[in-house]
Formats: sequence, C-alpha cells, structure tokens
Amino acid sequence: MNITANELKTKGVSAIEEGIGDAGEAVITVRGKERFIVMDMSYYNYLRECELEAALHQVQAEVKAGDFVIESVDEHLKRVLNDV
Repeated sequence: MNITANELKTKGVSAIEEGIGDAGEAVITVRGKERFIVMDMSYYNYLRECELEAALHQVQAEVKAGDFVIESVDEHLKRVLNDV
C-alpha cells in the first residue's frame, strides 16, 4: 500500500500501521513519487537473513571455483588500498 507524506504527517505511526497491513511493507510517496519503504521489523530481519544467506552461497561458490587470495594482512591492505 502507498502512504502519502501528508498522511504520514497528519496520522503519524497509525498511517504506517494501516499501510503495512498484511503485506509487511508500505511505500511512502512524496509529491506522487515513491520515495521510501517502511516495513515491520520481523519482515526486515527476514530480508536481512535472506541477504546474508545469498552472500554465504556466493562466497561458497567462489571458494569452490578457486576464486580467492591467500595473503597476509599487510599484503591485503596494500592490495585493497592500491585499488582505491
């Protein structure tokens, strides 16, 4: 559901609670344009968990493919700082 900035201004948190409803998230629009997403904390935590799970799978695939570097901390910093 969409919540306008004006609704948010006049109704406050109750506008967010109504907007989120069963969907778990709502879009806040400003001057008719979608600008922000608000969501239930449990839904946010679920999305973060999905993000971390995807990152783990990516790293596991990279390790399996041999796409990694073994180096000292100093070597790593030198390589990273030279890429900046």
